[in-house]
Amino acid sequence: MKAILMAAVAAVGFAGAAAADPAMGTWKTQVDDGAYAHVKMSKCGANLCGTIARTFNDTGEYKSENLGKRLVWDMTPAGGGAYKSGKIWQPSTGKTFKSKMALSGNTLKVSGCVGPICRKQTWSRVN
Repeated sequence: MKAILMAAVAAVGFAGAAAADPAMGTWKTQVDDGAYAHVKMSKCGANLCGTIARTFNDTGEYKSENLGKRLVWDMTPAGGGAYKSGKIWQPSTGKTFKSKMALSGNTLKVSGCVGPICRKQTWSRVN
């Protein structure tokens, strides 16, 4: 009986740990310097990270040198759809910025800041 109880407790614990973060999935960025990307958001430890999965320009999909690179990392869930303490990389400049995100349904508001100056984008869910 004790073994069955321990197995049930372990199963519940694993189910909670495996629960998907609501921001996980693929997101379409806004156009930046004539191109946009599909970013695959997934768990990286206790946080959330986003990797460039597909890239597009005015002629359609193309194979960017940035495919597979991390665009967002260390996003810490803060509750209520908010994420904080992350970093975001801007491929067009090669610069990395402090970042945060806010999830609302099928939109993800992403901002990158240097001091008081922030740049924002609203991403839409692909799947």
